[in-house]
This record gives sequence, structure tokens and C-alpha cells, in this order.
Amino acid sequence: MITCKRCSKPPCVGYIYLFKPVIVLLDNHGRAIHYLRLAVTDRCNLRCHYCMPEHGLEWTSRAELLSYEEMLRMCKVLVRLGINKVRITGGEPFVRKDLMKFIRALSKLDGLEQINLTTNGVITAPLVPELKKLGIHSVNLSLDTLDRERFFQITRRDELPRVLETLDALLSHDIPVKINAVVMEGQNTDDLLPLVEMTKNLPVDVRFIEEMPFNGGDHETAIPLWNHVKILHTLCQQWPDLEKTPDPPYSTSMNYRVPGHRGKVGIIAAWSRTFCGTCNRIRVTPQGVLKTCLYDHGVLQLRDLMRNGLSDAELSEHLLFAFSHRHKDGWEAEEARRGVPVEESMATIGG
Repeated sequence: MITCKRCSKPPCVGYIYLFKPVIVLLDNHGRAIHYLRLAVTDRCNLRCHYCMPEHGLEWTSRAELLSYEEMLRMCKVLVRLGINKVRITGGEPFVRKDLMKFIRALSKLDGLEQINLTTNGVITAPLVPELKKLGIHSVNLSLDTLDRERFFQITRRDELPRVLETLDALLSHDIPVKINAVVMEGQNTDDLLPLVEMTKNLPVDVRFIEEMPFNGGDHETAIPLWNHVKILHTLCQQWPDLEKTPDPPYSTSMNYRVPGHRGKVGIIAAWSRTFCGTCNRIRVTPQGVLKTCLYDHGVLQLRDLMRNGLSDAELSEHLLFAFSHRHKDGWEAEEARRGVPVEESMATIGG
């Protein structure tokens, strides 16, 4: 038993002890939850066809968005419950005004061990020096192709040079980078090998993601032709000596390395949902809706609870109830939508 160094009795309030208790938040399936993906906006400066229609979406009004103050309060409550990692996503997070002020405040939150970012890189490069100073743990950079013409076809914007400028800035400031590429039949399958070639000389993780149905209703998404099995087979044809590397705890990707390459390669079975058994993450949408699974339809409206005057203790009770009724996997979560199709945009739920 830990005792007070001053009186040899059980610890007294107000003293610091050698051993710090670790809070582990478990769901009803015994899975640890310690990772929040927080979408700060649904707006984006690209129009990737696998995410939203060409004309964009019906954007959320400012009044409907969580304010920065509400987001910070929510994060404080979640950290006290056991969340120790936050990833800021969108939409494109940096299109929201004053985001850096929020990141500065979040970086001072006691008990939060990691802040990570997901960005498309279009307007991120000038911010990289400060992101480094704030201790950003890693950045996921969305990049589906290295070909400028294909980039325009996929994103409907000619912004590849600015994205590559952000990549250079991140690497020059020694911020770990994961490149996320959604693999799409007839769109960018010729880019798999060039993207892997990037890992030869650059310390980046290139991760290929199965296409999902979250496209804002722009088109119907069938079972992807390029699933994780086909992606791996294609890579092994080019690199028969592709090595399997250990997957970190709670990893969504199956990880590999080409011998002699500095970086690594990952494959995320986002449609096949092979990683649900170790899922440690929750999501909060820009409107403050808690999602305990990517495929659910939202389980708790946190924005309204806060605006209705609930205390932090009451908010915690609602959160713990939601975590204790979590779906077993993405298939069960999708089934529970009861006929509501899975077609919302990733921009509205957090990429």
C-alpha cells in the first residue's frame, strides 16, 4: 500500500507521491478507451469525391458548432475519465478561424499526453514551426496521389504543390508524419507503388485505406474492389521481401516495411473492420455528437447537454453510460442504424 511519506498513513490530499494512479476507462467489452478524435469543423478546402459532392455540403452554422470553450471543457472532462490522446480533425481543421489558439489551450491541459493532427496540408505549412513548439506528437497528412493531374481529379482542386510543401515542412521540423491514401478503383491504384517508394528515403509511414461509404451521398459505395487483401498482394508482387512489422497496441493498420527503406507501410481495413476488437477511440463531431464507433449514427449530443447547464459530474455520467453500451464492432453499429444508410461525409464525423 502506498503511504504518506510524512506520517506513514494512507496518502493525504495535497501531497505528491512517487506513484501516480493510472486511470483506465473500459467499455462494456473490456476495451480500453483513451483516444478522442475531435472534429473541429465540417468545412474543407478540397472536394475529394470519396468524401463529399463537388458542390460541397450544407455546412454547419457557427451557432451549431461546438465553441472552443465547449470543446476545451469537454476535453477536460474526458481526460479526467481516462482519455490521454486527442487528434484534431475536420473537415480540414485549419480552415476554422483561430484554431491555433485552441491548440495552445489544449496543450496546457493537465493529463493530456498527446495532441495529434489530421490535415490535407493545403494551408498548413506556415503553421508547422509553432506546431513543433507546441509539442504536436504526429501529423496524418491526407495524400492520395503524387500525380498532379490525378490529384486534381480526386480532390477537384489543383493544390498538390502546397501539400508537398507541408510535407517538407513537417519533416524538416522532425514531426512524425503518416501519409493517408484512400485506395480507389479507377482513380489512384497506379499510385500505390510510387507512394511506397517515398518510404525509401523519407522517414514517413504510408498507409493505404480501404474506401468507405462516407461520401456525403455523392455516389453509392459497394464493397471495395481494393480491399486490404488485394492491396497487400499488389505490394508483395513488387516487393516479394516485404516484411511484416509488429503492430503497435490499438493499431488500426497492419504494418510492413520494405527492407532498406527508412519509412514503413500500413494497410487500414476500414471497410473490412478487422481491428474493431482492439478499438480504443471515440469521436466527437463538429456539432458535438459523440460517436463510439465510426459506423454508428451518434449516441450522445454533448453540445446540448453542456448548453442545458449540466455539471461536469453529470456530463461524466452520460459519457460513462454511453461507453458502457458500446457496439461490439462496426458491423453491429451499422446494423443498429435501423435503415439509416451509411453515407454521411467523413467531413461531418471527423476524418
